[in-house]
Amino acid sequence: MNGPMKATDTIFALSSGGLPAGVAVIRVSGPETEVALRTLCGKVPAPRAATLTVIRGSDGEELDRGLILFFKGPASFTGEDCAELQVHGGRAIVAAILEGLGSLSGFRQAEAGEFARRAFEHGKMDLVEAEGLSELIQAETEAQRRLAKYLADGHLSRRYHDWMTRLSQARALIEAELDFADESDIPGSVSDQVWGNVRALAAEMESALSDHTAEIVRDGFRVAIAGPPNAGKSSLLNYLARRDVAIVTDIAGTTRDVLSVDLDLNGSKVVLFDTAGLRETEDPVERIGIERARETIRDADLVLYLTENGSADAPRIEMTDGHLSDMIQVRTKLDRMVAPSQAPGSVTLGVSTITGVGIDSLLEQISARASKAIRGGEFLTPLLIRHRNHVSATLSSLKDALTSDNEPLELRAEMLRAASDELAYLTGRMTPDALLGLIFSQFCVGK
Repeated sequence: MNGPMKATDTIFALSSGGLPAGVAVIRVSGPETEVALRTLCGKVPAPRAATLTVIRGSDGEELDRGLILFFKGPASFTGEDCAELQVHGGRAIVAAILEGLGSLSGFRQAEAGEFARRAFEHGKMDLVEAEGLSELIQAETEAQRRLAKYLADGHLSRRYHDWMTRLSQARALIEAELDFADESDIPGSVSDQVWGNVRALAAEMESALSDHTAEIVRDGFRVAIAGPPNAGKSSLLNYLARRDVAIVTDIAGTTRDVLSVDLDLNGSKVVLFDTAGLRETEDPVERIGIERARETIRDADLVLYLTENGSADAPRIEMTDGHLSDMIQVRTKLDRMVAPSQAPGSVTLGVSTITGVGIDSLLEQISARASKAIRGGEFLTPLLIRHRNHVSATLSSLKDALTSDNEPLELRAEMLRAASDELAYLTGRMTPDALLGLIFSQFCVGK
């Protein structure tokens, strides 16, 4: 199709994976969907009934035999008339069918995320659910899948909508007092009722923002491998990654930068960070590496402090890096015939990257802590940065309203309106087209 793209165009795209494949799924959505089915397939099947038929090109030549399904709007994914063609996944077959669709008047190839955007625009999902769908497609671990499903199914949206409803009720009472203060059936003051409810709402938002469970699931449980030079940090990283990620030598100070590896431990994403050996040094480059190591340790959810078996070195992280949320002391190189030692009162695991001794126990400890951090997957907190930004802005407006006791009620009502607008931006009720374009462009073509 030539000319500018229109929202009323009928769109099509390959929705399945890369070709060649056993089966390819071509999706169509828009007002002329039935035209496409009659032209290519000779008929429009009953809605939601898979039908085996011949699929022909624009010149009438038989291209393939496949299943076709028709979904009459608004009972479809996008809310429009939709169709799916399930055909053999050869490149030539798919290219010919797409060419046939493109030759029809009013048809064009879909942009990335355009099917999902049409579903949003037709009220089939809100913006949070749409983002959950995107997360579901990108999920790599079981915990990420459950989190994305939680978003896509609307659980978090319902919490946001509950906040919006409660805020709207508070605003309605204030507007009633402002507009009908002289009426006998309007209370003379709504302060006790309204501001108590607003205070409770602000407390919920504050609690949600302080909980980073969803971020840990999405971005990973951060584990810093720390310790003195030559303690076996890089060797442990390579062993757990099952490939040579870090350079390993007997020369102290070999590791200068922070390296990372992602693991899937019992369905949880765990990110391991190899850091520079902690020691005093005059080498300016090594000192930069050590400072980066300390920053990584400060940001970590768990620290593995490695010392060589038989060494008297005790963990020094508390002295050099201030706070530490959790730590496991690990004695390395157990394959060497050295009597083990440990710091008084510490719980120590011993490992060898040569024989594999103790590795399973170490992974069990890391996995247990990662599972505890995500607390069984009750994801009631903002997930994406966009969510957190809008909730933070909402909370800021609520706090302004709560602390402005001496201000006119009209001004405090305006602060609550600003809070409502932020929640509307969050769910997509008042979202600029530019932001919608950015969000849906992150989807794959065909979704």
